[in-house]
Amino acid sequence: MKTSRLWTKRMMGTAVAAALVGTGSMAAFAADGASVAPGTAAETAGADIKNVILLIPDGMANEATALARYYKGSSLALDALATGMVRTHSADAPIADSAPAGTAFATGFKSHTGFVGVLPDKATMPGQAAIAKGEERRPVASVLEASKRAGKATGIIATSEFMHATPADFSAHYPDRKNYDALSMQQVYNGIDVVLGSGSSFLTSAGRKDGNNLLASIKALGYDYVTTPAALKASKSDKLWGMFGSKALDYDLDRDPSKQPSLAEMTSKAIEVLSKDKDGFFLMVEGSKVDWAAHANDPVGVVSDVLAFDKAVEAALGFAKRDGQTAVVAVTDHGNGGLTIGNAATTGSYDEEPLSAFIGPLKKAKVTGEGFESKLNASRSNIKEAAKTYLGITDLTSEEVKSIREAKPGSMNYAVGPIISSRSGIGWTTGGHTGGDVVLYAYAPNGDRPSGVIDNTDVAKYIARVLGLDLGQTTKQLFVEAQAAFAAKGAKTEIKAASLVVTKNGQKLELPFYKNQALLNGGKITLDGVVVYNGSKVYVSQKAVDLIS
Repeated sequence: MKTSRLWTKRMMGTAVAAALVGTGSMAAFAADGASVAPGTAAETAGADIKNVILLIPDGMANEATALARYYKGSSLALDALATGMVRTHSADAPIADSAPAGTAFATGFKSHTGFVGVLPDKATMPGQAAIAKGEERRPVASVLEASKRAGKATGIIATSEFMHATPADFSAHYPDRKNYDALSMQQVYNGIDVVLGSGSSFLTSAGRKDGNNLLASIKALGYDYVTTPAALKASKSDKLWGMFGSKALDYDLDRDPSKQPSLAEMTSKAIEVLSKDKDGFFLMVEGSKVDWAAHANDPVGVVSDVLAFDKAVEAALGFAKRDGQTAVVAVTDHGNGGLTIGNAATTGSYDEEPLSAFIGPLKKAKVTGEGFESKLNASRSNIKEAAKTYLGITDLTSEEVKSIREAKPGSMNYAVGPIISSRSGIGWTTGGHTGGDVVLYAYAPNGDRPSGVIDNTDVAKYIARVLGLDLGQTTKQLFVEAQAAFAAKGAKTEIKAASLVVTKNGQKLELPFYKNQALLNGGKITLDGVVVYNGSKVYVSQKAVDLIS
């Protein structure tokens, strides 16, 4: 495509924006036509972009980077990449949940709270085109899936469970982010080359409602399955699946380097594996727990994982500059917590407070609020001693002791976070997400990078453009409404035992939900995409439809 076709203006409306993600029926559902302005050298000749690394620090508010920079005492790798701002709203609300926010980055379509990789039921925010009847909850292709169809290697990394909202947005489709069984099954069978992070308990039969043993499936599909940093480093496989915890990974400050790799280490390993593909690669990296710390109003957790994320950005940027054919984009999906450097207590003294007043209390902490829980004995009778040793706090009030003692297992950061915040002049306006614009960071060796104030859907459009991907056509090929398509061929369909069963003139086609497999008259066939059941309709690839004559 020529660049002149791609830098659309808002006044051209949704029809032109839709063309960026494909033609046909899907075109009506593109997000508004915000421009994705070229970088300073976008119109000049330069190296083609073969690879894209997208890094997402989930829930990273703007002031979180300032706080992390002060804590570090020097610039962040992110700083030199700042190029614009991104609007984060979902299809029907000004404040987005991670599932629709990640869906926008992954597919170029806004969606609804909890919806992963599918269209919303309605689009009511200003500038949004209505969802046509019958297209609600339809799966739409991600840049990862389009990259895979283009012959590129693909990977996802997260410090949360691998089927959490953001990584799932790029590799699965379902209108409920809590349906871990459906999401993880798709991820296992979606042909991703590298999956690194955590969540091994959701791979075992005991950890799943459907009883499937996905660990056995991963190994049968040819992945090198690793569980330690040493095994990760030693792996020579082109198909790598690494799980370093049963659920989410620890915050970087709390992490045991012998048991869990850093986000930067996982990023570097993924690049090492994916860059072997001569056709290029797409990699998504999420610093998941910046968001979790912000929900808990835990500034130490925020700083811990912003800095860990920044090291992953540094690793990606280092490769990109050496490679010369790699674009790097870093952007959060939404703000969280309303973090401020300065709170109600500094109202009369904000301009007189030294940096140490804000950073000193954070520096004293040797663990995050979450990590502090492991330092308490079973009866939690050592709260004051542990606070002195691990948080650097010697003046806990009786109310603060009570809040720590009564904190539910797994929620200690919600007690400790506010205690540290009150001593460091850190303010919070909410325990939830926020709706403001977020900073866009980007690098491209030819200067072709998005800039200005853009929409979150424009991130997917940028990635698709520089990699030469057609998201609309990929959706058409991967997600055909199965019942209607087979009925048009005179075949009968029935949902039975978590499969779509298709029959016609002695032919029997079985399409198990959330897998890329089919059984035609008992013979196994590998499809080019996963079968998606969204609770009411089944979507299959055109290849599956063509199996019935």
